[in-house]
Amino acid sequence: MYLTKSISAISLGALLIATTGFAASHSDKAAKAAVGARHAQMQIIAYHTGILGGMAKGEAEYDAEKAKAAASNLHAAAMLDPSTMWVEGTENGMVEGSDAKPEVWTDAEGFASKLENLQTASAAMMDAAGTDLDALKASMGNLGKACGACHDDYRVPKN
Repeated sequence: MYLTKSISAISLGALLIATTGFAASHSDKAAKAAVGARHAQMQIIAYHTGILGGMAKGEAEYDAEKAKAAASNLHAAAMLDPSTMWVEGTENGMVEGSDAKPEVWTDAEGFASKLENLQTASAAMMDAAGTDLDALKASMGNLGKACGACHDDYRVPKN
């Protein structure tokens, strides 16, 4: 009987260790996936901001339809619900590849406010981009400020 209890206890212990290891492994995968999704979101925003910025700087010919599409895509990316990608515990130093400062979560209200500013600026760009080049140029400043303000406060500086 003692042997049976010992084997049961050992089996239970092994199961708990295996389950904990699986949970940690699954958690690591989920954290890395969240960081990857954030990077994808930022790449979409940067790509479309680049199209618009190129037109605003005269590096690319102004094309109302292309500007409108770029602004629409940029705004769609800005409107993604952050709760699935900005998961606590995925800040810089906790997950490889993360540039997020802990302040994203310790100052969640400020982070939400900066996101709202980006959403407002991207909505304004969506309204302006297809109108004419002057309207696009006028909206670029606020869009750039919205992006920069969030990066200044919530992203680890790039080397």
